[in-house]
Amino acid sequence: MRKLIFVAAALSLLCCCGKKASGPAPLAVIMETDLGNDVDDALAMDLLYKYLDAGKIRLLAVNLNKEGEAPAEFTDILNTWYGYPDIPVGIIRNGADCEEDAAVNYAKAVVDMKDGEGKPLFKRSRPGYSSYPDAVTLYRKLLSAEPDNSVVIASVGFSTNLARLLETPADEFSTLTGRELVAAKVKMLVTMAGCFDNPDHYEYNVVKDIPAAKVVLEQWPTPVVASPWELGVKVEYPASSIENDFGWAPLHPVVEAYKAYLPMPYDRPTWDPTAVLYAVEGGDWFTVSPPGRIEVTPEGATFFTEDPSGTRRFLSVTDGQAEAILSHFIDVISSRPAVLSKQD
Repeated sequence: MRKLIFVAAALSLLCCCGKKASGPAPLAVIMETDLGNDVDDALAMDLLYKYLDAGKIRLLAVNLNKEGEAPAEFTDILNTWYGYPDIPVGIIRNGADCEEDAAVNYAKAVVDMKDGEGKPLFKRSRPGYSSYPDAVTLYRKLLSAEPDNSVVIASVGFSTNLARLLETPADEFSTLTGRELVAAKVKMLVTMAGCFDNPDHYEYNVVKDIPAAKVVLEQWPTPVVASPWELGVKVEYPASSIENDFGWAPLHPVVEAYKAYLPMPYDRPTWDPTAVLYAVEGGDWFTVSPPGRIEVTPEGATFFTEDPSGTRRFLSVTDGQAEAILSHFIDVISSRPAVLSKQD
């Protein structure tokens, strides 16, 4: 049954890639990510490339909130490998201190991989990663060029860039302040942040920059949907898929990242892919809360209060929904990208 589902999903994606289906215009998406911290960011990026292949989105940019050259270079590797080398990349400077000892910085691990001759294992398209534009500047440039109420931001890391964006003044790109620009151009912010079923759990993305998370979750001027910690742990991407479903790709940057992050075999919660899934495909996969408000405490705890006039919601899943989402993730992530299919 797994093989049949996989083949059907792959054929569906290939059909979408080879011939764009008529229907709604592609959704404008900006990805905000801390690539290099937890490997589920890399899985989320794979989903975005598959949505690009299927003509469902326009990926306006990948903005990084993990500092350093390795996340930017790894993003370039991904963009190149999946066939989208020209996607703009914005970087953060003076960001949150987020280096951890518990796991490998998989972005750096993949960047440093060499072949038998000492050459980089994966191709790059652009040099000079430290000279990439500031993410906040890139936000202003891109948002100003988009129609009103059209852009979805998927944030699967820290809120630093987003809080800084709100604080920006008018500039050469727009006469609007950052808050005004977001209110005009952004349709929705979907963020992997918070924990709403345990007041004593301080979720990582929030606690690494509590002031920024508080500003964004409480004051962001458009609707916000949170995919919280307790959702991601219910949908674990299996090591068995990494080990068995990618035989078609002798060298795959996401697979190598997964293998480098922790000793194999291990299953990993899909905190970030669930946020991307909702951002692009909507709520059919999830249980969506009533509207309300989100509060961030000084310690980094998050609380949700129902309010009919509120603009915040959070996601949860039943056991059946979790099973369906996992099957969907495995089918899509383990499928061949369009650029490789075209080379065959």
